[in-house]
Amino acid sequence: MDFSFSEEQKLLRESIVKFAQRELNPGVTQRDREQTFSRELWRKCARIGLPGLPVPEDYGGSGLDSLSCAIALEALGYGCRDGGLSFSLCAHLLACVVPLMTHGTEAQKRRYLPGLCDGTLIGMHAITEPGSGSDSFAMRTRAERCGAGWRLDGTKSFISNAPVGDLAVVFAVTDPAKGFHGGVTAFLVERTTPGFFAGRKLEKLGLRTSPVGELVFQDARVPEDAVLGTVGGGAAVFSTAMDWERILLVACHLGTMERLLETCVTYARTRSQFGQPIGKFQAVAHKIADMKVHLEAARALTYRSAWRLAHLRSASLDASITKLFVSEALVRTALDAVQVHGGYGFMTEYEVERALRDAVGSTLYSGTSEMQRNIIARWLGL
Repeated sequence: MDFSFSEEQKLLRESIVKFAQRELNPGVTQRDREQTFSRELWRKCARIGLPGLPVPEDYGGSGLDSLSCAIALEALGYGCRDGGLSFSLCAHLLACVVPLMTHGTEAQKRRYLPGLCDGTLIGMHAITEPGSGSDSFAMRTRAERCGAGWRLDGTKSFISNAPVGDLAVVFAVTDPAKGFHGGVTAFLVERTTPGFFAGRKLEKLGLRTSPVGELVFQDARVPEDAVLGTVGGGAAVFSTAMDWERILLVACHLGTMERLLETCVTYARTRSQFGQPIGKFQAVAHKIADMKVHLEAARALTYRSAWRLAHLRSASLDASITKLFVSEALVRTALDAVQVHGGYGFMTEYEVERALRDAVGSTLYSGTSEMQRNIIARWLGL
């Protein structure tokens, strides 16, 4: 496959990189320290179309194909040093906007997509619970028919954008006898819904500018048209979100990996020890060479998988392979970047320590590395 950029894709990448470097990086160290989410920066991102990249123009989006979305998100990861903001944008786009775009009714898309694209609304994806992360079958949130609609009760945890979000794709058990496949339904739930509120905000190791917290449902009533997809069809909605998230969220990681590589090359050329640049020492040079290998392999895998999103009936195996490889390559690259910088890498001034903190979560969210290996093994008949 030839993934040479078209002129439009080149301009797209260049414009996003310049925008991110100019608008999103000032003050990032302080925002990270104070764990601040910036709604102002979110609106700036919306003005150049980031929250609605693949959404058709009729609904307020940019109408990009999946490969162009990957190129755009890679550019964001390269230009933006605020990993938390990039993560919140991806969580909004890939796990809320895309499932709505794919499975929503015309009325649902007309009602919500314009606001999700123009920065007015922030999306959430609510499936994880205190007792069910990788084990979705253990979900306890229930939705029961109530008059002309549904009543939701339960608690979701580790939900990206929960403290600031406006619209959630919420998964609840509607038929316990059928299990996850056939017994779970996805609902669109607005922040203003009575009985629905954000619980406590959670603090974390990295991605500190991306707010994470709990969502609580206590006798929350939603109408029948809040169902996203079909009753019992939550598994299909979840699968769409995970395919896009596992492939395109890691596209952001490619940009981060390239930025770290360039940072390390510059440092290794200018930092001298024992009378010569440290890049002349094989121990340092080999780490940087490995960064380049990991980046190019990760990029080829991500681009191929992004292309397959639009051309294959199912890209789930590709998604798991891509997510597993790129997330682990990101952690390795970030750890090596700290090592190359030595004591300076451990200091906040050089910012590589923040990149490492942000990277650690990549092997956990969107399905842990262990779960991706399980999925791959099942596809192989094991």
